Amino acid sequence: MTISTLDAPGIHSDASSPARGSFPGFGEGAPLDLSGLTTDQTAGIVARWRDGTFDKFADTLASVGNCAHPIRLTGHSETFDPATGDLVGTFSSANAPLGVLYRPCGNRRADVCPSCSRTYARDTFAMINAGLVGGKTIPNTVADNPLLFATFTAPGFGSPSHRHHTDNARCRPRSRDKGARCPHGRPISCMARHAEDDAIVGAPLCHECHDTDSAIIWQWFAPELWRRTTIALRRALAERLGVKEKDLRHLATVQFAKVAEYQARGLVHFHALIRLDGSDGPGSPAPIDGHDLAQLVEHAAGTVTYTAPPVDAEDNTERILRWGKQLDVRVVRDGHRTDNPDGVLTPGQVAGYLAKYATKDANSIRSAETQRPHLAAMGSQCHRLAMRALAHYGINEASNRLPGQVEKPAKSTVNPYDLLGKWAHMLGFRGHFSTKSRRYSITLGRLRRARARYAELRAAAEHNEEARAVLLDLDELEAWVLADEETTLVVGSWRFEGTGWTSPGDEALALAAAARAREYDQWKAQTKNTNR
Repeated sequence: MTISTLDAPGIHSDASSPARGSFPGFGEGAPLDLSGLTTDQTAGIVARWRDGTFDKFADTLASVGNCAHPIRLTGHSETFDPATGDLVGTFSSANAPLGVLYRPCGNRRADVCPSCSRTYARDTFAMINAGLVGGKTIPNTVADNPLLFATFTAPGFGSPSHRHHTDNARCRPRSRDKGARCPHGRPISCMARHAEDDAIVGAPLCHECHDTDSAIIWQWFAPELWRRTTIALRRALAERLGVKEKDLRHLATVQFAKVAEYQARGLVHFHALIRLDGSDGPGSPAPIDGHDLAQLVEHAAGTVTYTAPPVDAEDNTERILRWGKQLDVRVVRDGHRTDNPDGVLTPGQVAGYLAKYATKDANSIRSAETQRPHLAAMGSQCHRLAMRALAHYGINEASNRLPGQVEKPAKSTVNPYDLLGKWAHMLGFRGHFSTKSRRYSITLGRLRRARARYAELRAAAEHNEEARAVLLDLDELEAWVLADEETTLVVGSWRFEGTGWTSPGDEALALAAAARAREYDQWKAQTKNTNR
């Protein structure tokens, strides 16, 4: 089936070849590729045509940016000028194209909503890039500050895992100790060449040798390891500068932005940009260069540990958690601009790298096509550990119980594994996937407000010459949309009606439009690089 009414970037066409320099399938009448529709999806799309609401749906879909699971609201709002108190405008969901107000879900996970996750990735890139080269309220002199790109890995837990090599090398060949086996009689080598989507990639060579409990507990406390690392780094920096830790802010500040990336074995790595500023914040001269800062990071990461509490009285394993041995710290800038196209690592590359992984989660490495049994087993073990801890410690006050769990009296000892079962779908990782220090750069919330203000300005520009002038002046436009002050006061009354489209056909169209829009963006980026 092909649908030609939705005329948007990234629409597939079976028509004749497009003009040179244009996106294949872009333009009037270019249909969406809707191969593989189910019976229910086809019926939903046909129903839109029959009841005459297809154009209204297309307008709604465009307004939410092809969101796969939009939020449905009913109600009304009134907009006032806060200076005069005058009523500027009113809006009611009854006046929306479909009689209900649809808003994007805003989910960052690519497997949940491809469209909103791309918006999240673009915002993350803008946030990270501003802390690298300036812009969006950050001074351009920040590009002169020392900058590191560091990767903090998880340690091994008793057994190596199967792996995929991009050069098609064997999994784990051993030139010595041929025929060597683990204590359970299994080979400690693997001569296979695994494809990237092979379900065995990431699984331990010996499940009995692998300490899954410790791996989950490490993952549970990984955010605490990161917190302690930032503290250790500031202490090491203060010692390096010969001042007390409390006086460090008078000489330098450490700022960072990091994302978590799931590995095939189910554990996260942290990728972090670490920047050193002077006492006056972003862009002020730093007291040491990037190479000295890298040494401090390596020292801090090597000394940080955390002793995990036991799961219950039967847990006799002492677990001293630390980072893995594969710590990678690279100097992006040693204290001055390095706009060298021949350089190994550039700020733009690392910003794109971090933004890419900000939209992934555990489901990203166990898609429907490549189910990985070892990850499913890891999730089940999270539930078992949570139940053991619950029986031993009880339920923390003001916390949520596990699904289906009967309430029990809380004990005096705090349960350190409270809600572990709730995070089993994340394989025990409870931290944020994308975080930054307070003064690294602009916040995601402020970028979202800026986008909303820009949308308001675009709408006003249709009837207002002054608004059109602001759109043409890029410097004035950025200053206006990023301003913190509110120009209007909105008072509304809204009721939540649900999430998602009301028919399978609507969701199928949203996913198809989002896929083609992504193809269009990729084509546009490739064309831009080719024309350089």
